[in-house]
Amino acid sequence: MIHRLAADAVLLLHLGFILFVLLGGLLALRWRRAPLLHLPAAGWGVYVELSGSLCPLTPLENHLRIAAGEAGYAGGFIEHYLLALIYPAGLTPEIQYMLAAIALGVNALVYAWVWSARRRR
Repeated sequence: MIHRLAADAVLLLHLGFILFVLLGGLLALRWRRAPLLHLPAAGWGVYVELSGSLCPLTPLENHLRIAAGEAGYAGGFIEHYLLALIYPAGLTPEIQYMLAAIALGVNALVYAWVWSARRRR
């Protein structure tokens, strides 16, 4: 039971990290130092998508699921949990490039907004 709870916690952490990669720049509206944490995280997220690498949280979650007597899964977090909701086909390099472009685009817009808001103050 503890392994299943740990695997679910890693799953939630993974989802939270992805949301932070996409929208963490908004924290810079409130905390000036937020980009010091967010920009490396966003860079990592883009790197993982462009390189086809797996986030280290994926093998950790799989290990915990197997230890709990469940089946692990092939591929990465996005392919297993999110891609099935968004795209009917499997994860391809083209889709990964698109996801990286979305992450870069969203963050560019967020930081442009943050920069504009700070200039107005």
